[in-house]
Amino acid sequence: MKNEKKKLPIGIENFEEIQSAGFYYIDKSYLIKGLMENWAKVTLFTRPRRFGKSLNMSMLKKFFDINGNKEIFKHLKIAQETRLCEEYMGKYPVISVSLKGINAQTYEKAIEMTVQLIKGEARRFQYLLESSRLTGYDKKAYTALLETDVDEGTLCSSLKVLSELLEKHYGKKVIILIDEYDVPLAKALEREYYDQMVIFIRNLFEYALKTNDSLKFAVLTGCMRISKESIFTGLNNLKVLSIADVQFGEYFGFTDEEVREMLEYYELSDHYEDIREWYDGYQFGKAEVYCPWDVINYVDTLRADPLAEPKNYWSNTSSNEAVKRFIRESDKVTLRREIERLVAGEVIEKEIHQELTYKEMYDSIDNLWSVLFTTGYLTQRGRAAGDTFQLVIPNMEIRKIFTDQIMDFFKENVPKNGVLLNTFCEALRNGETETIEKCLCDYLRRAISIRDTFVRKKMKENFYHGILLGILGYEESWSVSSNKESGDGYSDIVIETDDGEMGIILELKYAQDGDLETACQSALEQIGGNNYIDILEEDGVEKILKYGIAFYKKRCRVMIGEKS
Repeated sequence: MKNEKKKLPIGIENFEEIQSAGFYYIDKSYLIKGLMENWAKVTLFTRPRRFGKSLNMSMLKKFFDINGNKEIFKHLKIAQETRLCEEYMGKYPVISVSLKGINAQTYEKAIEMTVQLIKGEARRFQYLLESSRLTGYDKKAYTALLETDVDEGTLCSSLKVLSELLEKHYGKKVIILIDEYDVPLAKALEREYYDQMVIFIRNLFEYALKTNDSLKFAVLTGCMRISKESIFTGLNNLKVLSIADVQFGEYFGFTDEEVREMLEYYELSDHYEDIREWYDGYQFGKAEVYCPWDVINYVDTLRADPLAEPKNYWSNTSSNEAVKRFIRESDKVTLRREIERLVAGEVIEKEIHQELTYKEMYDSIDNLWSVLFTTGYLTQRGRAAGDTFQLVIPNMEIRKIFTDQIMDFFKENVPKNGVLLNTFCEALRNGETETIEKCLCDYLRRAISIRDTFVRKKMKENFYHGILLGILGYEESWSVSSNKESGDGYSDIVIETDDGEMGIILELKYAQDGDLETACQSALEQIGGNNYIDILEEDGVEKILKYGIAFYKKRCRVMIGEKS
């Protein structure tokens, strides 16, 4: 039964552990075949976070490593490629480092962390100290990599030196794998030591990848495609495979067929539509893929709770800074309309600059479009025309990141218009429906609206619900309750004024057909039919106002019920 199914590898990026311990694995081993058939001295894969880059790098390490465990590949697709396996499997010394953990407050601390990282990798090769093929000078050079106080010059040449020693010992050239190469640059930008880090990374890569005669080939991964002028200066043997490139599109992320097979295996096929709606929609080259992190986490949740709703797993692993900055540019009406179209599920055509430096990311709104694309907040549709791409929000999860940031931005800006807020709250207290309508419409014109058929009616109502709560939060002395149990149901918003003498009930509707009048009447009927006033009357509130409020795009209508 379910307890006998394979475990899901949540957060496990060690390929051998997944294979040896019997975790569920979606076979991406043909990535190896693709690499060998499309040879490049240095290959850089750029993909958004949580799309399996680190696991694939671990797989490459285990496949090529001269000391690797060949048994873990015997049930995978690559094992069928007999000649390729005979030529390459377990035939090369491999140096493998991940720069993912280089996250420090200062440049000096970042260098210290890098020293520890390189030392950790160098310690794997201590047998070099016993090698009959290495001279005393060679062994001294190796020992220098293990010293406590490694100077920056030694650190920059460390991967090259280690390559030379391994080639001398084995008589074979070396494979270098560098995972998440751009994380130190991103962190350095945040902490304001970017220029120093660029010089260090450039020197490290120049030694390891450009002037290294001991290099067989290298593979790098990262989120951003950093311009050659920044850290890949003069590296003419670099092959960049970004999310826009057709090659290798299906090897980062899960295909639809792979997701269907996983759901069938765990007897969760009835959740396919939700998973597709929430986590599919990314286009890498010509391949349409799901985010693996999301699918694995949600399947794991469903195994414990079959009624669990989809939620954001991907967004919780990041600050979503690019979206925040994007939304904060929405005071420009043109961009506000473009954001509305994206949230509506429409396509926006933009010129994308895939080669940026981290310093340039937020320099202009044009660059922000490129950042959102390369980091997975937007994806392409169809085939690009040169640098011009058709861009969309890929799925419901990413759409919720946008709408959450839109709402946060709205709430931050509400207090800036005190006059309008006072007018709205006074009108609400006095039953002045025309003034309430005017104030709400004014806010809706300024806000980024949800106006699409992409989402369910209830989700649209939730958006306007959030708008009203943001406005009502200005009246700090009022008690404002949302979705509170009252009478025979849950009223949208219940307010008690500061003196406790007045209560206000707001029931919201989204007029799907644009008929605001009918939607308002329906809202008032719901208040009366479900006895929403009971909770206020129980608290001794003497005067109660009941409002039905209907929205459609940027229009609204307000009706007041009989006064109690």
